[in-house]
Amino acid sequence: MVENNSKIIVMKSNKIPVIDLEEATINRNGIIFWTRKEKKRWFMLLFIGTCLLYATRTSVPLLMPVVSKEKGWSKADSGMILSSFFWGYTLTQVASGYVSDRIGGQKIMWIAALGWSSTTFLMTNVIELFSNSQYCIQIIALSRVINGAFQGMHFPSVISLTSSHLEENERASFFGLLTSGGAVGTVLTGALGSYLIANFHWHFVFQVLGSFGLLWTVLLYYQCLMSPRKKLKTSIESSSDGKLPWRVLWSKPPFWSCVFTHACQNNCFFVLLSWIPTYFHDTFPDVQSWMVNMLPWISLLPCTFLGKVISERLIKNGYTVTATRKIIETICLMTQSINLLILAQASTFFWAMLSIMFIIGGTGFHNTAIAVNPSDLAPKHSGSVFGIMNSVGAVPGFLGVYLAGYILHMTHSWAAVFILTSVIDVIGCVIYLIFGSGQAII
Repeated sequence: MVENNSKIIVMKSNKIPVIDLEEATINRNGIIFWTRKEKKRWFMLLFIGTCLLYATRTSVPLLMPVVSKEKGWSKADSGMILSSFFWGYTLTQVASGYVSDRIGGQKIMWIAALGWSSTTFLMTNVIELFSNSQYCIQIIALSRVINGAFQGMHFPSVISLTSSHLEENERASFFGLLTSGGAVGTVLTGALGSYLIANFHWHFVFQVLGSFGLLWTVLLYYQCLMSPRKKLKTSIESSSDGKLPWRVLWSKPPFWSCVFTHACQNNCFFVLLSWIPTYFHDTFPDVQSWMVNMLPWISLLPCTFLGKVISERLIKNGYTVTATRKIIETICLMTQSINLLILAQASTFFWAMLSIMFIIGGTGFHNTAIAVNPSDLAPKHSGSVFGIMNSVGAVPGFLGVYLAGYILHMTHSWAAVFILTSVIDVIGCVIYLIFGSGQAII
């Protein structure tokens, strides 16, 4: 340590001054924890980014009924385009998490943001340019794969960044609240998208949301890459030599139960995320579009807060992290399973909408349970482990979404889709109750 202008400065090496001890603390691995002011600034930046991430992600499902009617696409064509996003989303999860743990999540996050913002902005051009081609569906699907690949880099980089710079007892609530930005983004797409479709053209939805994403990319660049202090942190993180013990990780049932149950819950979420607009368009065609595009998602944010409060209360009252994670995840999956069965039999708009709001709300509990479980299981390698979990969890994005489209094409039965999804949720719940854990395994 050296003294500089009456302030104590910690030296990571004889060349790199790290930080004023009056501003922050350093953990055992030499990683700087964020100050209170930094936590607020980073939370707002990441929350807005997650909001825009989901806004761009849900733009295609929102527009699918309009565009498919205009272009003459079948349900199978729509299913291919909707599901193709998740092929790319799966590909980049593990690699981005691993690289984020090595060089710092902020760099990977910026590259990802530039990619998904640009591909969203250009989506209109792709659709119109190739709409008369015999390979139209394949080309549009490929553009969705690329968009998904960039979006797949976001959350592994976020969880790697936050795990490095937050105290252990702060990570779950911080990340859980960040993920609720997805609900805000989906509502934003529903409100803004419905307005743009009604008053202008569907083209503007992609262009406006893509522009917002590019603006956020500029803010992220300024905040993360142009700040000397952030570069200082990155150099420290890069010096870390911790290697992920893959063999040990892959042999642990708690890890696989986390991965499997995350995939089961994601199946429910992605199927609804992709097919809700089409479901209401087919079943209740007279309902105003803004209600369909906004109401299902307003329950996610309060349920995320509720899950956070219940988790903290349980732990404060002496429940273990393992018991807490299992209780919260059970609330999520059983709420979804029961309401999916109700939705399968719903004959009125009121009951259909109420059921879907409960199902989407259940995801808020998932965001404070399994979604933060990688930080419990592998606190030093959370980005890599989350990348593996989310990579497998994205598989239902293309298999489940495409299967739903195939079932609808063959049977014209929404009930069959919802009942199958309900059964998958129950299986995931049972597996996690038996094998899940909130204790570190590596």
